[in-house]
Amino acid sequence: MNRTFISTSNEQSLFYRALRSEFQTAGIELVDSPADATAIFAIEQDVTGQRVLAVSARNVPREYEVNYIVRYSLADGQAILMETREQIKTQAYTWDETKVLGKTQEEKVLRGELVNDLVRVVMIQLAAL
Repeated sequence: MNRTFISTSNEQSLFYRALRSEFQTAGIELVDSPADATAIFAIEQDVTGQRVLAVSARNVPREYEVNYIVRYSLADGQAILMETREQIKTQAYTWDETKVLGKTQEEKVLRGELVNDLVRVVMIQLAAL
């Protein structure tokens, strides 16, 4: 993985940016073309979302779950080094409509933490290869 190309459909996603940063910190040279790469890390799925877990008697959401799903693989051009793997991280948080700004920020922080956990899992898997 000395020279790695990251294949993704969304270069603005939290996961892509965090993974790219972690690769660079690990001393991996990131290249702009698969032809220049010794390895291709493919991000096949990179989605985040949320769902309501609980509502009040007035049918107002009280608890949400935020999730982040990534599916990825690694190849060296001729051979698959790591079959497609999927990681899902979720975290629940309470909602209070009187604290909208704080709760919105809490959701962003939780997404960031989920991404950091996912990147850590990917790096551990890659180190085991």
